[in-house]
Amino acid sequence: MREFVGSNMAFLREKNSSRPYHFGPYPFETLARNPEIEAHEAGIAAQPQPRLDDTENALARIARTYASRFLSLRNDDVAPGRAAVPEDLATRSVDVKGLCLFLDAAHAGICKVPASAWYSNQEKIDQQYGVVIVVEDGRMPEQGEMEYQWLDGAAKDISRMRGTEIAVSLAAYIRTLGFSATVHSPYETDIDLNKLAVLSGVVARRGDAIVSPYLGDGIAVAAVTTEYPLAVDQPLVSNKPANRGFQYWRGIDGAMSGRERNRRARRPLHMSRYPMEQVKRLDRPTTLIIDDEVPRIPKRADGFARAGMGDFGKKAQAVGFTGMTKSPHNTGIMAPMPTMVPYQNGEVAESIASDCSDPAKNARAIKSLAYHMGVDLVGICEIPDYAWYSHKSDGEPIEPYHRYAVCMLIDQGYETMEGASGDDWISAAQSMRAYTRGAEIAGVMGEFIRGLGFPARSQTVLDGDVLQIPLLLWAGLGELSRIGELVLNPYVGPRFKSVVLTTDIPMEVDKPIDFGLQYFCSNCLKCSRECPVNAMSFGDKVMFNGYEMWKPDIERCVSYRLTNPKGSMCGRCMKMCPLNKVPSVDGPLVHRIGTWLGVNAHWLKPILVPIAVYFDDKLGYGKRNPNKKWWVDMELVDGVGQHPSKGANERDLDLGHLTKASKQKIAYYPASVMPPPDSDDAFPADRKAGIAIVKDMETPARARARVAAGGATPAMYFAKQQQSSDREAAKQRTAPAVESGPAEGLGRWKLTLKTPMGERTPVIEIVESSSGCTGTVTDETGTRELFDVSAHGNELEFSAEVKSPLGKRKFRFTASISGDSLTGKMKTPMGKNAFGGERLPAAEMEIADAAT
Repeated sequence: MREFVGSNMAFLREKNSSRPYHFGPYPFETLARNPEIEAHEAGIAAQPQPRLDDTENALARIARTYASRFLSLRNDDVAPGRAAVPEDLATRSVDVKGLCLFLDAAHAGICKVPASAWYSNQEKIDQQYGVVIVVEDGRMPEQGEMEYQWLDGAAKDISRMRGTEIAVSLAAYIRTLGFSATVHSPYETDIDLNKLAVLSGVVARRGDAIVSPYLGDGIAVAAVTTEYPLAVDQPLVSNKPANRGFQYWRGIDGAMSGRERNRRARRPLHMSRYPMEQVKRLDRPTTLIIDDEVPRIPKRADGFARAGMGDFGKKAQAVGFTGMTKSPHNTGIMAPMPTMVPYQNGEVAESIASDCSDPAKNARAIKSLAYHMGVDLVGICEIPDYAWYSHKSDGEPIEPYHRYAVCMLIDQGYETMEGASGDDWISAAQSMRAYTRGAEIAGVMGEFIRGLGFPARSQTVLDGDVLQIPLLLWAGLGELSRIGELVLNPYVGPRFKSVVLTTDIPMEVDKPIDFGLQYFCSNCLKCSRECPVNAMSFGDKVMFNGYEMWKPDIERCVSYRLTNPKGSMCGRCMKMCPLNKVPSVDGPLVHRIGTWLGVNAHWLKPILVPIAVYFDDKLGYGKRNPNKKWWVDMELVDGVGQHPSKGANERDLDLGHLTKASKQKIAYYPASVMPPPDSDDAFPADRKAGIAIVKDMETPARARARVAAGGATPAMYFAKQQQSSDREAAKQRTAPAVESGPAEGLGRWKLTLKTPMGERTPVIEIVESSSGCTGTVTDETGTRELFDVSAHGNELEFSAEVKSPLGKRKFRFTASISGDSLTGKMKTPMGKNAFGGERLPAAEMEIADAAT
């Protein structure tokens, strides 16, 4: 049926469903090419990159600072071996271009790098191929508004920053494949970027400038040079303009239409591209939240933290962090993130900006800034206490410190999701793409707001103190769905990741929304039916930790996402949701009508929902569209890319899957059985007890009646705040005895660490002084100090910075020594990883010194 209603049937199917993803959103394939320009450009000497003038604009300075942080990864280590990349150069180029477009480049092209492209004062790098990234300038707000003053003079630097970020991710991906790659941006480059952009066929020359045939001069350019051989593009015919007539307005060959671009341009910037103003607003979320009963929980109770610490079994623990980093694409996309973490908070300006006293104007300006930088949807709310974690991952208590939350949604990419099964080798990259972009935007905004005199902190996936789901509800960005701990938006469905900026700048807040999702999800089981491990509930909603929700089996969900043998993580529930659509003017008419009725005609739900659910299956939504699969499936094993040993998940629809709640064994772990915040050891989940507790869960109706009658809060809502004395006593009884006598950990040790980037063998040296023990660690990045070193008898403890896919992170090591060997655990935010080591004899010490 899906193949029958093809791309020409715009009533039922997207017009671009047959358009290959790597073609991009603009019809470059229709433009004339001139290969003779290659020889002409090769004969012109490289033109120096124009010097960027100093700027007084605060946002421009912040964007330049972030770009410089990204450029610390301009050159980095190459994987220890070559990946099993395709022999076909065209397939490689589809993969590389697809990644650029997936990361929101407007255009991407590839060329051979002529010798004349390198600056004469730069050493010629043996990288013969160039990948050029073109980023479109963000939309400007209306003149006269406060946000226009913020952005006037900063827009180009923000585009350059985004281009630099994309280039850093692309270069990191190529290096993960085993090939060298160097980033070039307007802030630091060894090549003539304009020349490469012309040669790659994404711009043409206009005098001394370059222009995009579709975007004019409203662009920024970055590039990656590499030794990775790729199929190349040809230059554009420079004097032939692009077709901007009726066909462009309508949409050429499934490319974005001129009318969709015009529709977006007509909307005020602070209101986003989606008509959220049409959605009904309420004083409270549509699902019950008993505010006084919601427990604050520690980060140690997060599902991924529990898996990494061993709570969900040894298999999930053994995978740990590598479950997120076993795909080269995801590892590359993650590269810029650690450069931002140290700057999520900072000093606040001593004086408050005089024009920031109006909460409504502040909210409008901050939303406009977020949309300018690439956010898809923004909402603002006050932060309830229960939205703050109770403790950080190290057990340190968290006291609420800001009043407001700016909640931002980043679309994970509809077309890429169309090409995927939801749990194949691109799944983790879809999440990380949104997390990385969100961290960048929230980081820049936070630094800017601090400059206005107000505290602000970005709350990201790597370092956040808030639970984002309740904030998204209160900020009016969606309703809780059958997927469980996931909010659905009426226009992007579940297909997003969020980032939050907390702050004290006064802002007008948004209200929660109601678009009838509770009725829809009550009458749709598609996400539950298609879950690979039956983790989504087939039954009714329950009260869990004070929230009304369809509670998923988090143990099953997280364990599968980490151990998925035929993919990297899982987002199948998001792909399968009937609301996973794009209601633009380029989309099918039936989707636009359905979305409008769903938002504006709640009284029609009993008629529309069964029809929508039935035809979503009948029309084949949820099946993979091969035209949208741009990536090469690859798995990282010991840091080297290989063909996936067990293949890739190729699921479509499982229409016959049993969906009876009475047959489903689902486990719940409420606050009372979650691990305490300072638990360093496994706190095993008792699955049998988790299944048994289901019968004790309150229904929303019972909870309302209990609260109305003044009943007590259920005991299961009370979280542990510290290690119990019984567990402490048991830990003391089972702890290995520390042998008395001299510290056996003194000296030099060669450690063996298994990491997502392969095996690492750093050398540590522990010495004793009058003030205690100190030490150093030496690896391929150099020598640096250890922290908090302790050596007593046969026990050794220390903290060290270790290189990971998220950059250098500080981890805690504990080890026991037996003779000339040691074994121990390395504690990471994702759990504990085992490591070993051997004492270095004097002769080997000298050899190690020479090697270092």
